[in-house]
Amino acid sequence: MSSVSGISMQLESRHPGWPGKPGSLRVPAGVVSVRPVRLRDAGDWSRIRLRDRAHLEMWEPTGVGPWPDRNAFWSWPSQWAALRALARRGQCLPFTITVEGKFAGQITVGNVIRASLRSAWIGYWVSTDFVRGGVATAAVALVADHAFGAAGLHRLEATVRPENTPSLRVLTKAGFRQEGLFERYLDVDGAWRDHFCFAMTQEETGRGLVARLIAAGRAEYA
Repeated sequence: MSSVSGISMQLESRHPGWPGKPGSLRVPAGVVSVRPVRLRDAGDWSRIRLRDRAHLEMWEPTGVGPWPDRNAFWSWPSQWAALRALARRGQCLPFTITVEGKFAGQITVGNVIRASLRSAWIGYWVSTDFVRGGVATAAVALVADHAFGAAGLHRLEATVRPENTPSLRVLTKAGFRQEGLFERYLDVDGAWRDHFCFAMTQEETGRGLVARLIAAGRAEYA
């Protein structure tokens, strides 16, 4: 083995599953694809986040500074760089969701812990242009299969406010089970909010979440 290939294998072992291509699915809204976040996502990311503030802010952790500043075009490069750095250290799998090639949101596997735990959380948001039509469910299925496969994880968790009915439906359709209630779990929209905890382990996936969606008639291979 050459020294160059040896270095390459060492680097890959530090961040399994990254970068990766979880794939695509066809749902009623169109072809949903998931790919690594890009620096050039800045314009679409900022435009949608600023436009959809009322749709997103009530569900996301309270951030530092005003929403317009945190989601301005110029704030994306630093966020992208931070996500990419975490991904290269094997601590995060940050992806962009697209529908028919258009930016539609984000989905991230975060707080990746290896060793004997091999767990992480999964979080996502979708543009109001695509809140129906199976986009979020397809993205969760694609990324979860990637996390349990190429990324080598054993457990994924997702936390959702009890009032967030659409997100509860997404996780249920994807096959996650509810484990319990975390009281006053996260500071969201200016107050400490309760969150349901959903989870799934690799043993529960069967042939995979994508295969499950297709068998249920919710999606097709693109």
